[in-house]
Amino acid sequence: MQFGKKGLLSAAAAAALTVFGAAAASADVKPMTIRIAADLTGPPHPAGIAMTYFKEKLEAQVPGSEVRLYFAGALYRIPEAVEAMTEGNLEMTWGQFGKTAAVDPYMNLVVGPQLLTTPGAINSLETTSTYKFLVDRFDKVHDVEVFAAGHLSMYMGAGSGQRLMGPDDFKGKKIRSMGPAENALLAALGANPTTMAFGDVPPALQTGVIDGLLTSLGGFNTTKDQAPFFTIAGLNGIVGDYYWIGASKQWLARLDKEQRDLLRDMFVNDVMPFQKQVNFCNDRRLVEKYETKDPSKPGIYVMDKQQASFVKKAAVATGKWIKANTPADADAWVDKFAAEADALVEANPTGSSQLEKTDCEKIKPYFTKYTKK
Repeated sequence: MQFGKKGLLSAAAAAALTVFGAAAASADVKPMTIRIAADLTGPPHPAGIAMTYFKEKLEAQVPGSEVRLYFAGALYRIPEAVEAMTEGNLEMTWGQFGKTAAVDPYMNLVVGPQLLTTPGAINSLETTSTYKFLVDRFDKVHDVEVFAAGHLSMYMGAGSGQRLMGPDDFKGKKIRSMGPAENALLAALGANPTTMAFGDVPPALQTGVIDGLLTSLGGFNTTKDQAPFFTIAGLNGIVGDYYWIGASKQWLARLDKEQRDLLRDMFVNDVMPFQKQVNFCNDRRLVEKYETKDPSKPGIYVMDKQQASFVKKAAVATGKWIKANTPADADAWVDKFAAEADALVEANPTGSSQLEKTDCEKIKPYFTKYTKK
């Protein structure tokens, strides 16, 4: 699958940017101070842009409010952030399912390669019963309300100082993963997986602590000087993972109804739809800028189905690992999500999603707007 003018993520940009639905500024909404912990980098990373967008929108709509953004684990790593929210010591987290599994292994249920493999399927994650089960679990077990889910790069891949094109290339390499579920795939490919927060990755690559990494295109954009060879095995071909944005229910209980309603509306109808568009357009612009057709040269190389078949064979290791490392009742959910993913791919073929009609020219200014601040 390619990104050229007739490729997967280059559908004609005919649709206008969605008019999002967050409420207008109101004197009835009291100011809020919100700390958001994240394990990703700031702008121009797509999720970093969305977080900064939320900060700007809330502070403008509710004068006197302050949103404090903590990128790259500066305040908490994701597992510690969840625990802090449960205890009422942190307001919000921009989490990631795979990283959250360290504190709740059930969060791995939606993680894995070769599952949701079209834009429309990825965009339908929140309709699955598996996702709804996890939202309910976080409510009951962790006292955290999950507002919505977001997208990592649809083209997650493997970066290194040399091209990773098959098991022989992965064998013996120290490769950074985002969580233990990815470790299973890397181990099946013969690599030595190392779970590492993204903030630690650039120096680890620079000093040779690791030989490569699994990451998003946004992550590639940050590490392309240290790991210039980035290889993709199709949408969600090497890694499939997603963001979630949630808040401490103890903290939410201290807010009034108008404050809670505004936050939920902003995230569900404005911030997360915007994040998905920014992510889509970031994928498109980075592949168009850095794609190479020659795997011997640095840049983003998109393997064809035959070249990527070794990944599909190894991908079964992820599901097996999740079953082996979660309570027995999770086994059925692993199979259920795989079935739901197949159904969503069939129901949402490439080119059918409204997301693919995003007008990226209208998104483009955001890649520099917040970076300059």
